[in-house]
Amino acid sequence: MTTTRSLPLAAAFLALALLGACAQEQAEPAAAPELAAAPEPVPTSLPRTPSPEGASVFFIIPADGDTVPNPIRVEFGVAGMSIVAAGMNEAHSGHHHLLIDTDPPDMGLPIPADAHHVHFGDASTSTELTLAPGTHTLRLLLGDHLHIPHNPPIMSEPISITVE
Repeated sequence: MTTTRSLPLAAAFLALALLGACAQEQAEPAAAPELAAAPEPVPTSLPRTPSPEGASVFFIIPADGDTVPNPIRVEFGVAGMSIVAAGMNEAHSGHHHLLIDTDPPDMGLPIPADAHHVHFGDASTSTELTLAPGTHTLRLLLGDHLHIPHNPPIMSEPISITVE
């Protein structure tokens, strides 16, 4: 008796196994994974706005070699260009960037914005800043409407100040 009861049960398991196998064969084959598009290359240089011959930026105060207390009053001067807010694309114009204790940035890319590259995109020509006591180097760099240095760059000579 045990054999006769097992036979229908075994047949049922066999039928289920065959149905499962058939279902797998009829399933759609997995689609090939899509290849991701190659990432866009990072630009190494962008178009630069031409600067007029003789244009310059300079410090009105402080002067090279000054010893100053905090907060430090800094005033920027410009010759041969007009100062406009960032985003304003006018001929022979730009806005100031103050470089603090750093080398000039890559001239073919927008000027970074960090503690060493202070932007004055609001067209301001002066500021007050606080620096740690000691010797610091300051430099001005004019950027165009997109914060990219002009061609050729309009950059001051660096000045050195001592903060008390």
